[in-house]
Amino acid sequence: MKIGFIGVGAMGKPMAKNLINTGYEVSVYDLRPEQVQELASLGAIPCETNLEVSASVDIVFTSLPNAAIVETVMNGPGGIFKACKKGTIIIDMSSVSPSSTQKMAAIAEKMGLEYVDAPVSGGTKGAESGNLTIMVGARPNIFEKIKPVLNVIGKNIYHVGETGLGNAIKIINNLLLGGNMAVLAEALILGVKCGLEPEVMKEIISVSSGGSYVLNAKMENFIIKDNFQGGFSMDLQYKDLGLALEAGRETNMPLPLTSAAAQIFESGRALGLGREDMSSVIKVWENITGTTIAGGLCKGGE
Repeated sequence: MKIGFIGVGAMGKPMAKNLINTGYEVSVYDLRPEQVQELASLGAIPCETNLEVSASVDIVFTSLPNAAIVETVMNGPGGIFKACKKGTIIIDMSSVSPSSTQKMAAIAEKMGLEYVDAPVSGGTKGAESGNLTIMVGARPNIFEKIKPVLNVIGKNIYHVGETGLGNAIKIINNLLLGGNMAVLAEALILGVKCGLEPEVMKEIISVSSGGSYVLNAKMENFIIKDNFQGGFSMDLQYKDLGLALEAGRETNMPLPLTSAAAQIFESGRALGLGREDMSSVIKVWENITGTTIAGGLCKGGE
């Protein structure tokens, strides 16, 4: 089976590496030639265009920043839909709106192509280790066909339902992630202002009813260390909250708490924190209150 991979950045590159290391023939393309050349040194076939990647493969993976880019790559000028042979399976691993995915799937079907959405959770570490959670929207027979390939790059593979539902569950997951992070940041600064040590809050909350993934993953690794490099960026979390709000508008669903969380992350981006880990949203409250958490020590104003 021949595989193409378009978009070999922070997430796409390690996924492509795992496919190469498993023995698949993988053709790759990215706007950054150095990314392509690194994979070529490992055995990938370097390509100079999206069309070159997709012309002769059985499966095309894409991992791209947003829906506008996905739609251009798929069906814009020089889009891969026209280059793919009939029966090609296109697996988009980007996080985009379900409606955008469904629009692309409808066009692909008319052209004799299979379109699958398969967004992931687990970050770059999960991509490197092949332990990603992959949420797949596809027809059942297509899911069974691609599952062995997905098992190379992910550990927890879920068939959610028809195309578009993979992105739907990703949006719901990241809505909860962003909302939890915004509330955690608010709560921690309140705790500091009340006189609590960050380590004490971490120890007690983690074994109490307020415990959460973001507490365990973000507080010790980022917040207490006052080091927000790497991780899942604020820009990406803000984007995902925006996707949830877009889905809410499309389904006539009010999302007041999601809107509030999005505004907190918007405030962080306004402070220039967009490329830092999402947990740097705590700096929004530090900035407002004059109270900081740094190096495990409490420093604060009233």
